[in-house]
Amino acid sequence: MEFPRRESVRRDLYVGTGALGLARRLLRNGPGHFSLSSGMTPQFLLLGVIWYIVFLFSTTCHEGAHALIARIGGDPTAFHGGQVTLNPWPHIRREPFGLVIVPILSYFVAHWMIGWASAPYDPAWQQRYPRRAAAMALGGPAANFTLVILSAIAIRTGIHFGIFGVPESVDFTHITEAVVPGIAGFAATFLSIVFLLNLLLGTFNLLPVPPLDGVTGVTLLMSEGTALRFQHWVRTQGFGLLGLVVAWYAYDKLFPYIFHFALTILYPGFTWG
Repeated sequence: MEFPRRESVRRDLYVGTGALGLARRLLRNGPGHFSLSSGMTPQFLLLGVIWYIVFLFSTTCHEGAHALIARIGGDPTAFHGGQVTLNPWPHIRREPFGLVIVPILSYFVAHWMIGWASAPYDPAWQQRYPRRAAAMALGGPAANFTLVILSAIAIRTGIHFGIFGVPESVDFTHITEAVVPGIAGFAATFLSIVFLLNLLLGTFNLLPVPPLDGVTGVTLLMSEGTALRFQHWVRTQGFGLLGLVVAWYAYDKLFPYIFHFALTILYPGFTWG
């Protein structure tokens, strides 16, 4: 049953291999090197399929987490839209350009993947319960970090059993490598992309810049009165495009350190020259 209500949209930007233009800089100055096949080879096409599967699953988890926490907190808007689910179809139906057309086109045209998704919420609920709204905002990045942790556990488990190894160089599809033949190579690539993509999605969306999740999540540190004033100020300033530009350039500077920190945790004591 649908209830008539005023509805706002939480739209999240997702970046893949291009990662806001920072990939080449990161991997030129840091460990490893970045490479994607530049031709329409079977390897390029297979890598694109893997990227898209991980991309779609990760975005679905992110938006589903937003919707679930909002539902728990008393806002059923996204729940009635069918988005409290890990089924990607309701999310694709809501944002077909951001979740299908743009990611696929960007991969073939620019050899990296970008897209977006959204979850509706009731702005009156956000004003009544700013802390619940902050929890809803943080739920999406929390889902991404959960996937980072799960992929790291799978990588370390594979290393323990002699299936994976620490690579001599790292890149966006090569966080770990197979040391046995067969499906292990596919699994290593898949887990590498899950680890890296969700690290990107989680940390990027945590930036406290509108329209990203962090700008609402940060209100969890404020009193309710301050949070309401802050939310009102953000809504009335129209920061959308400017905020994305600021986040774009700020994250370009931050991500090499985030990536290095994540690798240090994944492979303690291991360094790349």
